[in-house]
Amino acid sequence: METVHHYEVKVNWEADRKGLMTSPVLNENIEVATPPEFPKGMPGIWSPEHLLVAAVNSCLMTTFLAIAENSKFEFANFESNADGKLEKVEGKFMISEIELKPVVTIKKEEDREKALRILDKSEAACLISNSVKSKIGFKPEIKLV
Repeated sequence: METVHHYEVKVNWEADRKGLMTSPVLNENIEVATPPEFPKGMPGIWSPEHLLVAAVNSCLMTTFLAIAENSKFEFANFESNADGKLEKVEGKFMISEIELKPVVTIKKEEDREKALRILDKSEAACLISNSVKSKIGFKPEIKLV
């Protein structure tokens, strides 16, 4: 695998505080807008803040899936909730913390420790988490079927 990749994303303003995000290599477009917490923000539409938190959360999942596959680890389910904290730091708004709450459902109790090890490796190896300056909180959970 090459060590340098580029991911092209374009956004076109449509009206008010809303635009359309596209990529020449993707089939789906995403409507984006200022979140409703800000002046003239729009509820019900993905915001940059949501997309940042989503990028970290989805990176955790894809990294977990790759490490689990390489480790030949079988699990019943993976899901993860993420919460991004927006606050003013040194006079500027920023997502200062993202808390990840992955839940891995396993079939056998003896897989619990391996699941936690793979989750820890996934959190450490997630390239999106490693690319942002926000603190990334991590609270994994293992469920037994």
